Amino acid sequence: MSILDPNWQSDALDPALGFFEETLAIRGGYHRTDEGEHSEAIFATSSYVYASAKDAADHFNGNKKGNVYSRHTNPTVRAFERRLALLEGGERCVATASGMGAILTMCLAYLKAGDHLLCAKQLFGSSVALFDTYFKAFGVAVSYVDCFDTDAWANAIQDNTKICYLESPSNPLAQIADISAIANIAHSKGALLIVDNCFATPAIQKPLSLGADIVIHSASKYIDGQGRVLGGALVGSDELMEKAFGVVRTGGISLSPFNAWVLLKGLETLSIRMKAHCENANRVAEFLQNHPKVQKVHFSGLPSHDSHSVAKRQHTALNNVGGGAITGAFGAIIGFEVADQKSAWQVIDSTRMISITNNLGDAKTTITHPATTTHFRMTPEQRVQAGVNDGLIRLSVGLENVDDIIADLARGLDGL
Repeated sequence: MSILDPNWQSDALDPALGFFEETLAIRGGYHRTDEGEHSEAIFATSSYVYASAKDAADHFNGNKKGNVYSRHTNPTVRAFERRLALLEGGERCVATASGMGAILTMCLAYLKAGDHLLCAKQLFGSSVALFDTYFKAFGVAVSYVDCFDTDAWANAIQDNTKICYLESPSNPLAQIADISAIANIAHSKGALLIVDNCFATPAIQKPLSLGADIVIHSASKYIDGQGRVLGGALVGSDELMEKAFGVVRTGGISLSPFNAWVLLKGLETLSIRMKAHCENANRVAEFLQNHPKVQKVHFSGLPSHDSHSVAKRQHTALNNVGGGAITGAFGAIIGFEVADQKSAWQVIDSTRMISITNNLGDAKTTITHPATTTHFRMTPEQRVQAGVNDGLIRLSVGLENVDDIIADLARGLDGL
């Protein structure tokens, strides 16, 4: 039976059958109901009805597979989980209420008092706050190294290190880690390598194929793609995801059915959107690099970037799917530096089209000043270590006409 047959029902399209990734993103992971719906259904229910008291008991005690309570079993959420797992090349996905919910789940599932968490310095500010404020208080040791310095990872890992955690590309400088090399370092001590793939998405990079054990997402970003809902996810092996599932089931860090449905719809266009995002970002980065008021551009697509060669090696997914590749898929987050905070705010405030907001991964181009927004809770010393200076601006390049994006940035830069 073809996947185009109206009666096709599948819990997970197998990539081995030869389907291109764009097809999996549209049709994978959903089991059509007896109603024959074409678009995935939203199961807006908190609980489920059973045929008898024994049937209910069998569902709760695990003798019978099925839905129990939407905190941890919901068909719409399950469809999103299956589809994202397919795209990342993982055995299973566990969805959460937000990206930070996914990181919290990571900590609760795989760390305990006395363990060591080794992180990249280049992290989202809320992640640092979670680790330093809460998990240090629970007896977890936390230390930081530069994401791109493999020697630093090797020197900092300890016998009690349980997780090596990084973002690649990182927030907000889009710095690149050598995932395969760091995976080898982590595994030499029996630690997990967990990679936040939010900026690249599986359309550009597949960390599990590079040696990572778990991939984490803020699905609120590119997976949604239009800034509508919150969501998060972890993807990995069945064994590791069962531990994450236990945390979500017990702790209630759950993705809502409606948000799962929106994210399913986002996955349908992920690949084509990421191609367009990357094409625009390449043009914008070249403009910024050549502007006399821009002191530095942080974008791995530029040949001058320190990690350009590593990014070229790792960011290959768009070149291996149907529908045509693009030249240079390096994501669409650009950090660029001007003289100081006053200059940065002037550039931001001079825009007339670009949205001044902390969100990213949107069809709309967004701009923010990390030192006073996304990373303001970090200490000044931590911001220096992460490369977040007062003149840094983070740009998430959207899908508008690229000449309009460039013209909007030029309004502020030309006036400096």
